[in-house]
Amino acid sequence: MSIGRRVLLGTAVLILAVIAAAALVPDLIAAQDPLQTDVRAALQAPNAAHPFGTDQSGRDVLSRVVHGAGRSVGIGLLATGLALAVGLLFGTLAGIAPRPVDIAAMRITDVLLAFPEFLVALIVVAVLGPGPVNVAVAVTLAAVPVYVRMGRVQTRTLAVAEHVEAARILGVPPGRAFLRHVVPGVLGSLSVLATIGIGSSILAAAGLSFLGLGPAEPAPEWGLMLAGGRNVLGQAWWISVFPGAAITLTVVSATIVGRVLRARAEGRGS
Repeated sequence: MSIGRRVLLGTAVLILAVIAAAALVPDLIAAQDPLQTDVRAALQAPNAAHPFGTDQSGRDVLSRVVHGAGRSVGIGLLATGLALAVGLLFGTLAGIAPRPVDIAAMRITDVLLAFPEFLVALIVVAVLGPGPVNVAVAVTLAAVPVYVRMGRVQTRTLAVAEHVEAARILGVPPGRAFLRHVVPGVLGSLSVLATIGIGSSILAAAGLSFLGLGPAEPAPEWGLMLAGGRNVLGQAWWISVFPGAAITLTVVSATIVGRVLRARAEGRGS
């Protein structure tokens, strides 16, 4: 790996570490209450007291961005984890299922993959109703087809691998050989895919919140904050710019780390 790529990867990891700290221990980074209002301090530009400025209600934008990391990143992580688990289950089942079942499952997956993930998530939320839990479910269902297809491909590839055949020749029962040698390999591949998918899930969740389908005011959440400042963007740009920057940095950093891990898993990295 070149020095430039190492610097880029190190920067991405550092950004993700800061985001993780904000999500886990937000009070250590921003001690002000993200819900505390002060109309006398409304729409203040970034200054010493409020480095990211204040919003229409006088709430500190820095504190809201920091405390919003837990919700925004949490929804993305939850959706990605659920999608990975569902993809592992149905992907491996499709990989070992009889051909007619496999074909039917893949045709359904192909139909779902024909639609953009955000559109699928939007439709699901429209059916289930708004709320952070429903947003997580919607983003999960939108991402599942990718994991199912990857799980199915990896299952069929590993099922005929030499080490699996050797285990069977040595008398290991087929079920035990499958669980011991195939499933871990599929899980490893899906985990690498998930590192890239985390960014997409966070972006989709923020997009749904921007449309008013996620957490409700006054909860600090990046997509919701982005929407809250759009009507005063010319007067108070900082209300939307800082949560938007947090979303962008998180998604780009997660994607960089995910691509590096995938390259190494495929033997293309060093």
